[in-house]
Amino acid sequence: MILMKDITRDGNPVLRQEAAQVKFPLSKEDQQLAADMMEYLEVSQDPELCEKYGLRAGVGLAAPQVGVSEMMAAVLVPAEEEGGESPFKDVIINPVIVSHSVQNGALTEGEGCLSVDKEVPGFVPRHDRITLRYQDTSGETHKVRLKHYPAIVCQHEIDHLHGILFYDHINHDEPFTVSDDTVMFE
Repeated sequence: MILMKDITRDGNPVLRQEAAQVKFPLSKEDQQLAADMMEYLEVSQDPELCEKYGLRAGVGLAAPQVGVSEMMAAVLVPAEEEGGESPFKDVIINPVIVSHSVQNGALTEGEGCLSVDKEVPGFVPRHDRITLRYQDTSGETHKVRLKHYPAIVCQHEIDHLHGILFYDHINHDEPFTVSDDTVMFE
């Protein structure tokens, strides 16, 4: 199981590299990596297990965050209400945003990252809606439309695959300023 000690921290060069495309069929190592990353998210979202293993809760984990420079990330957006279904849960491989809205979205509390141990205050403007194309672990191609929080989470993870961290998007002169048409989410 992936633990906090296994998470690559800000400053490690792997977090700033362009990750390599993943080849199919997946190697045994890549299959295990995909399963381990999703397991981390599932365990970290269970308050009891999160505390037991000393994890930080996460909604996404990209391969570079565990030291593997490959185009793969696990995403698990929690259900809006207890017992509900996740609006998006999958391991996204070789993901590409094929289209996006002009309108931006941002989280009112800003973003955090398992690889960044300090809080970086400020709004992180992202596209409010995206169309995402990716392959799953069996190599099947999916094309999905995401909006609001799931779109933000996927963009955060895809950034990791291109060597970009969330705070790169913050306006450092005016961190709490976004365009008037930006949709803000809790």
